[in-house]
Order: sequence, then structure tokens, then C-alpha cells
Amino acid sequence: MKNFDVINPRFENPRVRQVSIWRVDTEGGIQTNDTLAAEEPLEIVLAFGRNNQRKRQSISITMRTPTGHDFELALGFLWTEGVISVASDVLSVRYSASELDKSAQTNVVQVDLHPSVKFDSERLNRHFYTSSSCGVCGKTSIDMVEATSCFFIPCGKPVVQKEILFDLPDKLRAAQSVFDITGAIHAAALFDTEGVLVALREDVGRHNALDKLIGWAMQNGKLPLNDTILLVSGRTSFELVQKAMMAGIPIIAAVGAPSSLAVELADDFGMTLIGFLRQRRFNVYAGSERIENLKQD
Repeated sequence: MKNFDVINPRFENPRVRQVSIWRVDTEGGIQTNDTLAAEEPLEIVLAFGRNNQRKRQSISITMRTPTGHDFELALGFLWTEGVISVASDVLSVRYSASELDKSAQTNVVQVDLHPSVKFDSERLNRHFYTSSSCGVCGKTSIDMVEATSCFFIPCGKPVVQKEILFDLPDKLRAAQSVFDITGAIHAAALFDTEGVLVALREDVGRHNALDKLIGWAMQNGKLPLNDTILLVSGRTSFELVQKAMMAGIPIIAAVGAPSSLAVELADDFGMTLIGFLRQRRFNVYAGSERIENLKQD
């Protein structure tokens, strides 16, 4: 269970927006309404330092869907960037923009770190550089992930049946409530090894959706996620594999393709990476030993 305070006032912040549009076909156009996925900025602010020397610093602004999981997003982001490594590193999480208009007060989240946590803003800036641009080379990025990793990936475990993997995209799609309304949002979902949905989060960004999942797991004392399968919509990037590795997730699957550096990172850390999981097919790019009965009879 979480051992930090969550200060979460009630705000109106819907996940979707109604807009007026022209819908056009070969016969002409009609004016109507459309529903879009909401996108708003979220600023993550850290309060850190000894009790008599506390500092407050903005460390990130990300565009996200305000689904009500902002605290999970902030905590998951800090976890995957190596700023925090145990729940006790956090004293509290709260919205901290009371001076703004009420409609914008949920766009700033402050995470108060325990005085014993040493926060190196320069190291975080360097990590952002290598994550976003792959650094000087792929090896540099992978070395930095290794230096900040929290968990080991269990060797060769768990093992799952390919039939279970075949069914995951349909289960993901059936649980995407915002996608059903807007058709324009990503999802990240955790399943157990029997294919049962454990948790799902949606966002305009895949990275944010995964950070929300990891933040949820941290709040509920479920890290490391050694017995889970992660399924993400779209493609698999280096950053997604890095975040999954930081949470101890051994199997990552996506409906799209992985990047070359994502495959290299998964292979280096003994993770299973699956791409093009759709229409009862998939490719295994790393860690095939976790898939039961791969070879054809």
C-alpha cells in the first residue's frame, strides 16, 4: 500500500471535448458536432531537500489527457526516470496551482520528496537528453538505463502460451473507454499470464499511459511487475521498453513495430519484446524463451 499522502480535491476536468465541425463527402457538407480526446499540459513540480533547505523545482511539462490519473502519471514518471526507487521516497502528491483559474488548477502536480532523497537535477537533464534524442549513440542511452534501473528482470520467466497473447488486442480494445468515444487515444494495459486484464490507462501519449500504469502499481504496492504482460497501442520505442524495464515488466507486446534500439535494449536486459500483435499473429524480437511452443509441429 502507499505510504504517502495524496491530496486530491475534486475538480471538473473531462477527458473529452465537443467541437463544431463540417463533415464533408462527395455530396457536400453538413455542420455537426464531434467529440475529441482532451489534451492539456501537466507540469510536474518537485519539492526536495532537507527540512530547513527545501527547494521547489519544475522538472517536466508534458501534454496529457486529463483522465483523473495525474498523480499516477507524476509518480510513474519519477519512478522510470530514477528519481524515486521506493514509495517511502514520497511524502505527498497534490495539485499545487491554486492561484490559477479553477479550470487549470489540475494542470500542476507537486510531488514532495522525503528529505533523505538526493535529487540531482543535472543527472535528470542528461537523462532527458539521451531519452529524447538517443544521446551520442544507442550504447550511451542503454548504459544510462542500466545505471538507474530498479529491478532485475526474472530470467526466462514467466512463460506464456501464444494463444493467450493472440487474445490480448481484443481485450485491450474492449476496455478503451475514451478511444470508443474519440478514436484518437493510446492505451497501455497490464495482463497477468493467463490473459486477465489487471489495469489499463489511456492518454494521448503512449509514454504517459505507461507512466500512469506504473504510478498505479507504485501506489498499490505492486512493484516489481515481474508476473505481468504489458500491451501498448501503436509502436514500441526505446523509452517504452526503458520504462517497462524500470518497473520489472518482463514481457512487452505492441500492435505496431519496435524500433531497433528498443529491440537492443530488450535483448540486453533479457526482456521479451513482441511486435505486430494483431489478427492472431505476432513477431518475437527478443526473449522468445518466454513464449510456449513457438515452433510449428
